[in-house]
Amino acid sequence: MAIVKIGNGSGFWGDNGDGPIQLVQQTHDLDYLTLDYLAEVSLSIMAAQREKDPQTGYAKDFVSLIERLIPFWQNGSKVKVIANAGGLNPAQCAKACAEVLRKHKLRKKIGIVAGDDILEQFRTLVQEPLQPKLVTANAYLGAQPIVELLKQDAEIVITGRVADPSLTVAPVAAHFGWNLNDYPKIAAATIAGHLIECGTQVTGGISNLWPNIPNLANIGFPIIEMEQDGTFTVTKPNGTGGVVNEWTVKEQLVYEIGDPDNYLSPDVTASFLGLKLEQTGSDRIKVTGAIGKPPTDSYKVSSTYRDGYKTEGTLVIFGRDAFQKAKACGDIIMTRLQQSNMLPEEFTYEGIGTGSVVPGVLDNDQYPDSLECVLRIAAWDPEMPKLERLAREIAPLVTSGPPGVTGYTTGRPHIRPVFNYLPGLIPKVQVKATVEMMETT
Repeated sequence: MAIVKIGNGSGFWGDNGDGPIQLVQQTHDLDYLTLDYLAEVSLSIMAAQREKDPQTGYAKDFVSLIERLIPFWQNGSKVKVIANAGGLNPAQCAKACAEVLRKHKLRKKIGIVAGDDILEQFRTLVQEPLQPKLVTANAYLGAQPIVELLKQDAEIVITGRVADPSLTVAPVAAHFGWNLNDYPKIAAATIAGHLIECGTQVTGGISNLWPNIPNLANIGFPIIEMEQDGTFTVTKPNGTGGVVNEWTVKEQLVYEIGDPDNYLSPDVTASFLGLKLEQTGSDRIKVTGAIGKPPTDSYKVSSTYRDGYKTEGTLVIFGRDAFQKAKACGDIIMTRLQQSNMLPEEFTYEGIGTGSVVPGVLDNDQYPDSLECVLRIAAWDPEMPKLERLAREIAPLVTSGPPGVTGYTTGRPHIRPVFNYLPGLIPKVQVKATVEMMETT
């Protein structure tokens, strides 16, 4: 009970699939493995998947990971797994994991957290034009339902939309038997969760000091070692790349926090202002001084709604006057679309590599001798026909545009539906989290 070790092996859906394996393989006494799959865009992707097949809508990568973890469990590992991989369909995700475990004759208790899907309630809270367009609406639940399942000896917990730090708060609170109203300790666990929720960002990933970060190719995923009093240490497995020092921890500490005196989560309102960081060893930063206040009476809501269609395509432009050629190609396409009355409602083009990606920051006149650039054309429209016409206008430039137009190797651009993001709030009293236990016997 002296400390609890929690490693986070995924900062987003699509993160390095070897990260969780690295943590379990190289930290034999790891108590919990957390995995964060849900960025705001993730639920939009899952909504599109579920629309095609109602049995999907979750991170299938997680099921593959569970299978990769089976040899460790068979060899005695006691690590428990907590993940929001359930997305829009945590029950189906749990069933898929149970099938894999049964195939290998491994008995595990799987806990399922649901109740975050509040689409019908949220529909009444948005303006009328948006109501029929809403596809998903999920409340960011807190640690409480996960704690409940861990107290029932769940070994794998699968959730839908849960606040990122709550994936860490729950195992810490369950391990030490903390009261969820003990706000200084819950604040400490929330800050610990915030530090590791983005995976390798706290061990040197995307650091401003990146040239000094060793062995990024084998960067280590983070671990927090939490003590009973709320003091914790950030570290990583020995022998892995990256680094844990005051700089990397501070960079992640201020990442996406808003007001540092009032960091809002469903579990607590945390203040970062009294935090102290101390280097206690190689790749070890001790964190103290968390301040906690009661949480708000609302949950944040992540919702998505249908918002027309988009398409984008590229051409490589090579040779003298590359940017001028790219601009001419964009002008040609726009003129053809205007002449046919098929110009999409939103249409843009840019010469990537010549400063136009950040207008006003880089001046195109700085690149008069540029010998290459990438012409990127993108458009949005409420309907598909104008985008279909645009998709047909790009390839002809290979033979009818300026010389040096090449790189048309991916075929005609695809047209994709747009699921836009709409955040909001809902009173906690209107949301009821539910828990369910499933055994693989």
